[in-house]
Amino acid sequence: MSDDEPDRVIHADNLDVLPTLPDGRFTLVYLDPPFNTGRAQTRQALRHVRQGATDAAADAASVDPAPMRSTVTGFAGRRYERIRGDLMRYDDRFDDYWAFLEPRLAEAWRLLADDGTLYLHLDYREAHYAKVLLDALFGRECFLNELIWAYDYGAKSKRRWPTKHDTILVYVKDPDAYWFDSTSVDREPYMAPGLVTPEKAARGKLPTDVWWHTIVSPTGREKTGYPTQKPEGVLRRIVQASSRPGDWVLDAFAGSGTTGAVARELGRRFVLVDEHAEAVEVMRRRFGDAAGIRFEP
Repeated sequence: MSDDEPDRVIHADNLDVLPTLPDGRFTLVYLDPPFNTGRAQTRQALRHVRQGATDAAADAASVDPAPMRSTVTGFAGRRYERIRGDLMRYDDRFDDYWAFLEPRLAEAWRLLADDGTLYLHLDYREAHYAKVLLDALFGRECFLNELIWAYDYGAKSKRRWPTKHDTILVYVKDPDAYWFDSTSVDREPYMAPGLVTPEKAARGKLPTDVWWHTIVSPTGREKTGYPTQKPEGVLRRIVQASSRPGDWVLDAFAGSGTTGAVARELGRRFVLVDEHAEAVEVMRRRFGDAAGIRFEP
């Protein structure tokens, strides 16, 4: 991939596409995987513990029978102890989801530039398992943020606290050299503007790790009809903070193409991948006759 190549929308399984992309090409990788894979996976519960770890997980691993353990090489030459255990007792679905997600995360990490950032967008059912997986694969030192996207729309349960948020886990390729530009991010209103100066109130404040942002309005201009469409405001904040004009952005579960639309608006380059014909058709309509976008195949 060179800077003079067109932006790309690829209709394919992302696990077939990602290995064909060059190492370190993307400053930003955003993944919004399905929460229910709908795929039959081989059941195998795994835990990954970096060798030399001193936490409780490592201590527990040390007492497992020797035949249950094997060592594998992780990213950046790190060594991990792979333990076939009973993770299924915590969530009997997660071993399948792990098998689906882990190879895609491995490819995403390979594709990140040295100053790149990975955003993994999940819901409350899988986020805590994914955090453990990412810590094991990439190192806890590469964890940057847990973002909470909070919204208030739709039905509300009266039998528990209504669930009105998504979780976005943020990991960097190099904790000493990642790109992050908070000054470029759209500001938001102060919740108590009377407590700050008029100048600050007029300027707004930088977002924290809790983002209050409405979902895509069913009657708004953004609406494409795609069921899991994410709002441009959420993606704009991500793209503004973790990439520069001209940088390449990857969305491997592109859906309605919001990441590409925002990247294009902000002067970034993009590669979007989705295996669903419906999603690709929505993106064709969304981008219309825009120049410099290639649809494959």
